[in-house]
Amino acid sequence: MEVYLVGGAVRDELLGLQVKERDYLVVGATPEQLLELGYTQVGRDFPVFLHPANKEEYALARTERKSGLGYTGFICDFGPEVTLEDDLMRRDLTINAIARDTQGRLHDPYGGQADLEARVLRHVSAAFAEDPLRVLRVARFAARFAGLGFVVADETLALMGQMAAGGELGALTPERVWRETEKALACTDPQVYFETLRRCGALKLLFPELDALFGVPGPKRWHPEIDTGLHTLMVLKRAAELGGSQACRFAAFCHDFGKALTPPEKWPSHHRHGELGLVPINDLCDRLKVPNEHRELALLMSRWHVLFHQLTEPGPTQVESILQLFNGTDAWRKPARFAELLICVQSDWQGRTGFGQLPFPQREHLWQLLTQLRTIVARPFVAQGLKGPAIGEAIEAARRQKLTELLT
Repeated sequence: MEVYLVGGAVRDELLGLQVKERDYLVVGATPEQLLELGYTQVGRDFPVFLHPANKEEYALARTERKSGLGYTGFICDFGPEVTLEDDLMRRDLTINAIARDTQGRLHDPYGGQADLEARVLRHVSAAFAEDPLRVLRVARFAARFAGLGFVVADETLALMGQMAAGGELGALTPERVWRETEKALACTDPQVYFETLRRCGALKLLFPELDALFGVPGPKRWHPEIDTGLHTLMVLKRAAELGGSQACRFAAFCHDFGKALTPPEKWPSHHRHGELGLVPINDLCDRLKVPNEHRELALLMSRWHVLFHQLTEPGPTQVESILQLFNGTDAWRKPARFAELLICVQSDWQGRTGFGQLPFPQREHLWQLLTQLRTIVARPFVAQGLKGPAIGEAIEAARRQKLTELLT
């Protein structure tokens, strides 16, 4: 029985990155042998075991044969006769097909180390095309390692394009699509995930709402980059740079969906695109079963981002607009969400060619106004004897008066 450290742990060690989890491969053993040694089997159809002491995963070397559609349509064969090379051949990318034995020696039958040095994401074998989930995984790896200079190999991108054109992506469940997308949104360069999907023809199949934005122009004065799809990717990148949460990044991704619904004869103007975007955002969230936190922030961003931008220099004449914004976003009860919304709006403002370093003072200004207005609470009005709707009316009036004073 031989044990190897495999997969992401070896890859990240060679890249000098922190290793978060370790997976081990066992060659030349049977399930019975591992059970006798005290390992615990997890899953009935998958030869994976937990170490009796540290609970790390140990998988028996295996091969897979395609038996149906999608990423679950495989027959798994495992046994002591399966070699290390056999197992590594079934993996997705060469950089994930490197093993380290207990003596510290590397085993790299498919050129993973050379691809690490060349910063190339390349598929191991033609078996890559049998699993449609790998299209999303490669796009996610491209986003994760973009900062290190990694690019997708031309032949791998071409194979991904063939898979997209062949209809295999239709076998992916919404949960798996969202799981990969959520991981990609957490990357330093989440926009690369969607760029890669677009390059291989998968974006129009999985995210038609975004794909429809490419080729839709915006006013040159406000959008020197012109193309709304490009602007959306720039906004997503800026949201990541500002440290926005995954929900914030998702909202940045969705904020201009409504512009795809503008009749071409109205271009480059996009009147009411914020309201128009609510339907495609809900459609996407329903289709992929997106968490409610992400949906709510995306809907608020689409609905209100135009008004945010109209408050570049808040003054006395904008009292009603600011109150409308605070009321409409429920900022009184959910200030933390409003803070995320401010990051989204700053990302939209700065996610344009030539706008990246321009100041966005309304983020801090609006936050300070909200903080001060939230000190107005119901208690003193209840003490005055007010009841029911009268309390709400008194709070609103007090907020309006205080806001007017703050803006004068």
